[in-house]
Amino acid sequence: MPAEVRVFAPATVANVAAGFDILGFALGEPGDQVRIRRTAAPGLVLRNETTFAAMPLDPAANTAGVALQALLDHLGSRDGFEITFLHKIKPGSGIGSSAASSAAAVYGANYLLGEPLTRAELVPFAMEGERLASGTAHADNVAPALLGGFVLVRSYKPLDLISITAPPRLFCSIVHPQIELKTEDARKVLKKQISLKDAVVQWGNVAGLIAGLLREDYGLIGRSLQDVVVEPIRSLLIPGYERIKEAALSAGALGCSISGSGPSLFALSTDEADARKIAAAMLSTCADCGMDSESYVSSVNGQGAVILS
Repeated sequence: MPAEVRVFAPATVANVAAGFDILGFALGEPGDQVRIRRTAAPGLVLRNETTFAAMPLDPAANTAGVALQALLDHLGSRDGFEITFLHKIKPGSGIGSSAASSAAAVYGANYLLGEPLTRAELVPFAMEGERLASGTAHADNVAPALLGGFVLVRSYKPLDLISITAPPRLFCSIVHPQIELKTEDARKVLKKQISLKDAVVQWGNVAGLIAGLLREDYGLIGRSLQDVVVEPIRSLLIPGYERIKEAALSAGALGCSISGSGPSLFALSTDEADARKIAAAMLSTCADCGMDSESYVSSVNGQGAVILS
Protein backbone atom coordinates (compact mmCIF):
# COMPACT_ATOMS: atom_id res chain seq x y z
CA MET A 1 0.00 0.00 0.00
CA PRO A 2 1.19 3.59 -0.63
CA ALA A 3 2.45 5.63 2.30
CA GLU A 4 0.53 8.77 1.35
CA VAL A 5 -2.21 10.02 -0.95
CA ARG A 6 -3.64 13.31 -2.08
CA VAL A 7 -7.43 13.51 -1.86
CA PHE A 8 -10.07 15.85 -3.28
CA ALA A 9 -13.49 16.13 -1.62
CA PRO A 10 -16.07 18.40 -3.24
CA ALA A 11 -18.12 21.25 -1.93
CA THR A 12 -21.79 20.41 -1.49
CA VAL A 13 -25.20 22.04 -1.48
CA ALA A 14 -27.26 20.84 1.48
CA ASN A 15 -30.98 21.10 2.16
CA VAL A 16 -31.68 21.91 -1.53
CA ALA A 17 -34.57 24.17 -0.50
CA ALA A 18 -37.21 21.99 1.21
CA GLY A 19 -34.90 19.09 2.16
CA PHE A 20 -33.56 20.41 5.48
CA ASP A 21 -30.95 17.96 6.85
CA ILE A 22 -32.08 15.19 4.47
CA LEU A 23 -30.97 16.16 0.95
CA GLY A 24 -27.75 17.36 -0.65
CA PHE A 25 -25.66 17.15 -3.79
CA ALA A 26 -21.98 17.41 -4.71
CA LEU A 27 -20.47 20.18 -6.82
CA GLY A 28 -17.71 19.96 -9.40
CA GLU A 29 -15.93 22.88 -7.76
CA PRO A 30 -14.70 24.13 -5.37
CA GLY A 31 -13.44 21.52 -2.92
CA ASP A 32 -10.84 20.57 -0.33
CA GLN A 33 -7.51 18.99 -1.18
CA VAL A 34 -5.56 17.23 1.55
CA ARG A 35 -2.44 15.09 1.67
CA ILE A 36 -2.67 12.17 4.07
CA ARG A 37 0.44 10.28 5.14
CA ARG A 38 0.87 7.30 7.43
CA THR A 39 3.32 7.91 10.26
CA ALA A 40 5.44 5.58 12.36
CA ALA A 41 4.10 6.94 15.65
CA PRO A 42 0.42 6.60 16.60
CA GLY A 43 -1.77 9.67 16.80
CA LEU A 44 -2.81 12.43 14.42
CA VAL A 45 -0.78 15.43 13.27
CA LEU A 46 -2.44 18.25 11.30
CA ARG A 47 -0.60 20.76 9.12
CA ASN A 48 -1.94 23.76 7.24
CA GLU A 49 -0.64 24.94 3.86
CA THR A 50 -3.80 26.86 2.93
CA THR A 51 -4.43 30.60 3.12
CA PHE A 52 -6.64 30.22 6.21
CA ALA A 53 -4.23 30.88 9.06
CA ALA A 54 -6.88 30.45 11.77
CA MET A 55 -7.52 26.77 11.01
CA PRO A 56 -7.34 24.75 14.26
CA LEU A 57 -4.56 22.15 14.17
CA ASP A 58 -5.52 20.36 17.36
CA PRO A 59 -7.05 17.10 16.04
CA ALA A 60 -9.77 17.27 18.70
CA ALA A 61 -10.79 20.75 17.50
CA ASN A 62 -10.65 20.12 13.74
CA THR A 63 -13.47 18.41 11.84
CA ALA A 64 -11.08 16.25 9.82
CA GLY A 65 -9.22 15.18 12.94
CA VAL A 66 -12.40 14.29 14.81
CA ALA A 67 -13.79 12.35 11.84
CA LEU A 68 -10.57 10.40 11.28
CA GLN A 69 -10.18 9.58 14.97
CA ALA A 70 -13.75 8.24 15.04
CA LEU A 71 -12.88 5.99 12.10
CA LEU A 72 -9.69 4.72 13.74
CA ASP A 73 -11.50 4.05 17.02
CA HIS A 74 -14.13 2.04 15.14
CA LEU A 75 -11.46 -0.02 13.39
CA GLY A 76 -9.46 -0.49 16.58
CA SER A 77 -6.47 0.97 14.75
CA ARG A 78 -3.46 2.62 16.41
CA ASP A 79 -2.03 3.76 13.07
CA GLY A 80 -0.70 7.30 12.96
CA PHE A 81 -1.58 9.81 10.26
CA GLU A 82 -0.45 13.26 9.19
CA ILE A 83 -3.07 15.38 7.44
CA THR A 84 -1.85 18.39 5.47
CA PHE A 85 -4.50 20.79 4.22
CA LEU A 86 -3.51 22.02 0.76
CA HIS A 87 -6.65 23.81 -0.37
CA LYS A 88 -9.69 24.70 1.71
CA ILE A 89 -13.23 25.82 0.99
CA LYS A 90 -13.73 29.07 2.84
CA PRO A 91 -15.14 28.30 6.31
CA GLY A 92 -18.65 29.55 6.98
CA SER A 93 -19.51 29.72 3.27
CA GLY A 94 -22.50 27.37 3.35
CA ILE A 95 -21.12 24.94 0.77
CA GLY A 96 -19.87 22.20 3.05
CA SER A 97 -16.44 23.38 4.21
CA SER A 98 -16.43 21.21 7.33
CA ALA A 99 -17.95 18.28 5.43
CA ALA A 100 -15.29 18.32 2.71
CA SER A 101 -12.49 18.18 5.29
CA SER A 102 -14.14 15.32 7.14
CA ALA A 103 -14.91 13.40 3.95
CA ALA A 104 -11.38 13.82 2.57
CA ALA A 105 -9.79 12.65 5.82
CA VAL A 106 -11.78 9.45 6.25
CA TYR A 107 -11.71 8.61 2.54
CA GLY A 108 -7.94 9.00 2.27
CA ALA A 109 -7.15 7.14 5.48
CA ASN A 110 -9.52 4.32 4.56
CA TYR A 111 -7.67 3.99 1.24
CA LEU A 112 -4.29 3.82 2.97
CA LEU A 113 -5.64 1.16 5.34
CA GLY A 114 -6.63 -1.10 2.44
CA GLU A 115 -10.26 0.09 2.13
CA PRO A 116 -11.84 -1.91 4.98
CA LEU A 117 -15.03 0.17 4.63
CA THR A 118 -17.19 1.24 1.70
CA ARG A 119 -17.89 4.90 0.93
CA ALA A 120 -21.34 4.63 2.51
CA GLU A 121 -19.86 3.04 5.63
CA LEU A 122 -17.53 6.04 6.01
CA VAL A 123 -20.41 8.52 6.28
CA PRO A 124 -21.12 8.09 10.04
CA PHE A 125 -17.50 8.94 10.87
CA ALA A 126 -17.47 12.02 8.65
CA MET A 127 -20.70 13.04 10.41
CA GLU A 128 -18.74 13.32 13.66
CA GLY A 129 -16.86 16.21 12.09
CA GLU A 130 -20.21 17.88 11.44
CA ARG A 131 -21.16 17.34 15.07
CA LEU A 132 -18.07 19.30 16.08
CA ALA A 133 -18.77 22.09 13.57
CA SER A 134 -22.48 22.61 14.15
CA GLY A 135 -23.51 20.62 17.20
CA THR A 136 -25.52 18.19 15.05
CA ALA A 137 -24.23 15.10 13.22
CA HIS A 138 -26.14 15.71 9.98
CA ALA A 139 -25.32 13.86 6.75
CA ASP A 140 -26.71 16.06 3.97
CA ASN A 141 -23.22 17.47 3.22
CA VAL A 142 -20.86 14.61 4.05
CA ALA A 143 -22.91 11.94 2.26
CA PRO A 144 -22.78 13.60 -1.18
CA ALA A 145 -19.16 14.65 -0.54
CA LEU A 146 -18.30 10.96 -0.21
CA LEU A 147 -20.81 9.35 -2.57
CA GLY A 148 -21.29 12.04 -5.21
CA GLY A 149 -24.53 13.01 -6.94
CA PHE A 150 -27.68 13.69 -4.92
CA VAL A 151 -28.13 11.83 -1.66
CA LEU A 152 -31.38 11.52 0.27
CA VAL A 153 -31.07 10.77 3.98
CA ARG A 154 -34.23 8.71 4.46
CA SER A 155 -33.45 8.02 8.11
CA TYR A 156 -30.80 8.84 10.71
CA LYS A 157 -31.65 6.04 13.13
CA PRO A 158 -30.68 3.81 11.49
CA LEU A 159 -28.75 5.75 8.88
CA ASP A 160 -30.35 5.03 5.50
CA LEU A 161 -28.84 6.81 2.48
CA ILE A 162 -30.42 6.81 -0.98
CA SER A 163 -28.18 7.84 -3.89
CA ILE A 164 -29.89 9.61 -6.79
CA THR A 165 -28.20 10.21 -10.13
CA ALA A 166 -28.56 13.82 -11.23
CA PRO A 167 -30.40 14.53 -14.48
CA PRO A 168 -27.78 15.04 -17.22
CA ARG A 169 -28.67 18.64 -18.08
CA LEU A 170 -28.72 19.95 -14.51
CA PHE A 171 -26.28 22.76 -13.76
CA CYS A 172 -25.71 24.73 -10.58
CA SER A 173 -24.71 28.34 -10.06
CA ILE A 174 -23.29 29.21 -6.64
CA VAL A 175 -22.76 32.74 -5.40
CA HIS A 176 -20.97 33.28 -2.11
CA PRO A 177 -21.37 36.76 -0.60
CA GLN A 178 -18.20 37.48 1.35
CA ILE A 179 -19.79 37.31 4.77
CA GLU A 180 -19.51 34.41 7.19
CA LEU A 181 -22.40 32.54 8.78
CA LYS A 182 -21.55 29.78 11.22
CA THR A 183 -23.78 26.73 10.84
CA GLU A 184 -24.24 26.53 14.60
CA ASP A 185 -25.49 30.14 14.72
CA ALA A 186 -27.77 29.62 11.71
CA ARG A 187 -29.36 26.65 13.48
CA LYS A 188 -30.06 28.67 16.61
CA VAL A 189 -32.49 30.99 14.79
CA LEU A 190 -34.71 28.16 13.53
CA LYS A 191 -38.15 27.58 14.98
CA LYS A 192 -38.59 24.50 17.15
CA GLN A 193 -42.13 23.93 15.89
CA ILE A 194 -43.89 24.51 12.58
CA SER A 195 -47.52 24.54 11.59
CA LEU A 196 -49.20 21.53 10.04
CA LYS A 197 -50.03 23.70 7.02
CA ASP A 198 -46.36 24.50 6.42
CA ALA A 199 -45.39 20.87 7.01
CA VAL A 200 -47.79 19.70 4.29
CA VAL A 201 -46.36 22.22 1.81
CA GLN A 202 -42.81 21.20 2.71
CA TRP A 203 -43.53 17.47 2.37
CA GLY A 204 -45.06 18.04 -1.05
CA ASN A 205 -42.02 20.00 -2.22
CA VAL A 206 -39.54 17.37 -0.99
CA ALA A 207 -41.51 14.61 -2.70
CA GLY A 208 -41.85 16.68 -5.86
CA LEU A 209 -38.12 17.40 -5.97
CA ILE A 210 -37.21 13.73 -5.62
CA ALA A 211 -39.75 12.77 -8.28
CA GLY A 212 -38.42 15.50 -10.57
CA LEU A 213 -34.85 14.24 -10.20
CA LEU A 214 -35.85 10.63 -10.89
CA ARG A 215 -38.05 11.53 -13.86
CA GLU A 216 -35.61 14.14 -15.24
CA ASP A 217 -38.53 16.57 -15.12
CA TYR A 218 -36.82 19.95 -14.91
CA GLY A 219 -40.06 21.86 -14.61
CA LEU A 220 -41.08 19.78 -11.59
CA ILE A 221 -37.63 20.29 -10.07
CA GLY A 222 -38.05 24.04 -10.41
CA ARG A 223 -41.57 24.08 -8.94
CA SER A 224 -40.37 22.04 -5.99
CA LEU A 225 -37.46 24.30 -5.00
CA GLN A 226 -39.62 26.05 -2.42
CA ASP A 227 -38.84 26.15 1.29
CA VAL A 228 -41.53 27.51 3.61
CA VAL A 229 -39.85 26.41 6.86
CA VAL A 230 -36.15 27.31 6.97
CA GLU A 231 -35.59 29.85 4.19
CA PRO A 232 -37.94 32.55 5.59
CA ILE A 233 -35.86 32.64 8.79
CA ARG A 234 -32.33 32.16 7.48
CA SER A 235 -32.81 34.56 4.57
CA LEU A 236 -32.99 37.40 7.10
CA LEU A 237 -29.31 36.74 7.89
CA ILE A 238 -28.26 37.34 4.26
CA PRO A 239 -28.29 41.00 3.13
CA GLY A 240 -30.15 41.48 -0.15
CA TYR A 241 -31.32 37.88 -0.24
CA GLU A 242 -34.64 38.49 -2.00
CA ARG A 243 -33.01 40.70 -4.62
CA ILE A 244 -30.31 38.11 -5.37
CA LYS A 245 -32.88 35.35 -5.64
CA GLU A 246 -35.08 37.41 -7.95
CA ALA A 247 -32.05 38.17 -10.14
CA ALA A 248 -31.39 34.44 -10.52
CA LEU A 249 -35.00 33.68 -11.41
CA SER A 250 -35.18 36.58 -13.87
CA ALA A 251 -32.02 35.28 -15.56
CA GLY A 252 -33.72 31.92 -16.17
CA ALA A 253 -33.02 29.78 -13.11
CA LEU A 254 -35.33 26.84 -12.43
CA GLY A 255 -35.22 27.84 -8.78
CA CYS A 256 -32.96 29.46 -6.22
CA SER A 257 -32.48 29.03 -2.48
CA ILE A 258 -29.93 29.08 0.34
CA SER A 259 -27.06 26.60 0.15
CA GLY A 260 -26.83 24.85 3.51
CA SER A 261 -26.94 27.39 6.31
CA GLY A 262 -25.81 30.24 4.02
CA PRO A 263 -24.67 32.79 3.12
CA SER A 264 -24.14 31.14 -0.27
CA LEU A 265 -27.09 30.87 -2.62
CA PHE A 266 -27.53 28.20 -5.28
CA ALA A 267 -29.58 28.27 -8.46
CA LEU A 268 -30.32 25.35 -10.79
CA SER A 269 -30.62 25.50 -14.57
CA THR A 270 -30.51 23.21 -17.60
CA ASP A 271 -27.61 24.65 -19.56
CA GLU A 272 -24.05 25.70 -18.69
CA ALA A 273 -24.34 28.97 -20.61
CA ASP A 274 -27.53 29.79 -18.72
CA ALA A 275 -25.84 28.85 -15.44
CA ARG A 276 -23.04 31.32 -16.13
CA LYS A 277 -25.54 34.03 -17.04
CA ILE A 278 -27.43 33.36 -13.81
CA ALA A 279 -24.22 33.50 -11.76
CA ALA A 280 -23.31 36.83 -13.38
CA ALA A 281 -26.74 38.26 -12.53
CA MET A 282 -26.41 37.15 -8.92
CA LEU A 283 -22.88 38.59 -8.67
CA SER A 284 -24.08 41.90 -10.07
CA THR A 285 -26.91 42.06 -7.56
CA CYS A 286 -24.54 41.30 -4.69
CA ALA A 287 -22.41 44.23 -5.85
CA ASP A 288 -25.50 46.45 -5.97
CA CYS A 289 -26.15 45.41 -2.37
CA GLY A 290 -22.63 46.48 -1.39
CA MET A 291 -21.22 42.97 -0.99
CA ASP A 292 -18.14 41.43 -2.56
CA SER A 293 -18.89 37.92 -3.74
CA GLU A 294 -17.51 35.01 -5.73
CA SER A 295 -19.23 32.44 -7.90
CA TYR A 296 -18.88 28.87 -9.13
CA VAL A 297 -20.67 27.09 -11.97
CA SER A 298 -20.66 23.33 -12.42
CA SER A 299 -22.69 20.28 -13.24
CA VAL A 300 -23.48 17.89 -10.39
CA ASN A 301 -20.40 15.92 -9.33
CA GLY A 302 -21.27 12.23 -9.65
CA GLN A 303 -18.01 10.92 -8.16
CA GLY A 304 -17.66 12.46 -4.71
CA ALA A 305 -14.27 12.17 -3.00
CA VAL A 306 -11.41 10.95 -5.23
CA ILE A 307 -7.75 10.03 -4.92
CA LEU A 308 -5.69 12.50 -6.96
CA SER A 309 -2.28 10.87 -6.55
